[in-house]
Amino acid sequence: MYLETHKEIEGKMQKTINVIKDELNSIRAGRANPAMLDKISLDYYGSITPLKQIATVTAPEPRMIIIQPYDKSAMQSIEKAIMTSDLGLNPSNDGKVIRLNIPQLTEERRRDLLKIVKRTAEDGKVAIRNERREANEAFKKQQKDGELTEDDLKKAQEEVQKITDNYIKKIDELVAKKEVEILEV
Repeated sequence: MYLETHKEIEGKMQKTINVIKDELNSIRAGRANPAMLDKISLDYYGSITPLKQIATVTAPEPRMIIIQPYDKSAMQSIEKAIMTSDLGLNPSNDGKVIRLNIPQLTEERRRDLLKIVKRTAEDGKVAIRNERREANEAFKKQQKDGELTEDDLKKAQEEVQKITDNYIKKIDELVAKKEVEILEV
């Protein structure tokens, strides 16, 4: 009975890990990465549309991203969306493509990015701990209803703790990797 709950909690925790990976990929680390623009959305003919749905985003050089819109009339909207984002990049438009030059990160900006990375990681850890708490509450309810014995409850909770520890460790590994990337000059 509790094996289904373990599989369910692992699925939820894996989704949390995927969200954290996406968040970390969108944080710029001094190198051009098209994933930096994944969170940018703009008003396109009256609806909010993600940038990657209306343009091709490439990184042909380590310090440059090129955005080539499918519809040239969206250039102004794309530029405005990039300028209002928290990326701190200034787009240059030549009528066909938008170029983003990625400047070197200053020491202060690196510290700010590290804070963002740590906050993202902590949010992910909180989400994973909440999943653990919900699973443990479900097990306690099952025990109260007579579906689990006390020994089964302890085994189930120990297994949930092992799963939780594993996913917290994965978050720590992702953060360590991103920190090295940010601090790399």
